[in-house]
Amino acid sequence: MRFTFTRLIVLLLALVLGTASAHTAVASIIPAADSTVSAPKEVVLKFSEPIELRFSTFRVMALGADMEPVDGARAALALKADAPTLVNLPLSARTLAAQLRIPLKVSLKAGAYVVAWKILSEDGHPVTGHSVFTVK
Repeated sequence: MRFTFTRLIVLLLALVLGTASAHTAVASIIPAADSTVSAPKEVVLKFSEPIELRFSTFRVMALGADMEPVDGARAALALKADAPTLVNLPLSARTLAAQLRIPLKVSLKAGAYVVAWKILSEDGHPVTGHSVFTVK
């Protein structure tokens, strides 16, 4: 009995620690990373679990010709939501969501765009990331 009980405790501890270290992630994004598309009307992000949108930031910005994607993402996240250099429209949703549609300004010009996000993981850790797509 003791051997079984000890094994059960170790198994439960492993499950709890494994679950506690998981962070929320972007499971998919449209337009897909590194894709070339006609000017989209929105960007769609699907998350590995629901996130609280009021504690999250999402930005879409044209990527300068000499700008690295990580630097563009950092710059985009530093901007205010109504900054004129952003091509996304302000979000109205402020609830829990497993999917988010980010509306974009009409008629994006040809070029590379960075989608940047900073979300609050369920375990309280901020998770940042970015993706790049190109408009033909």
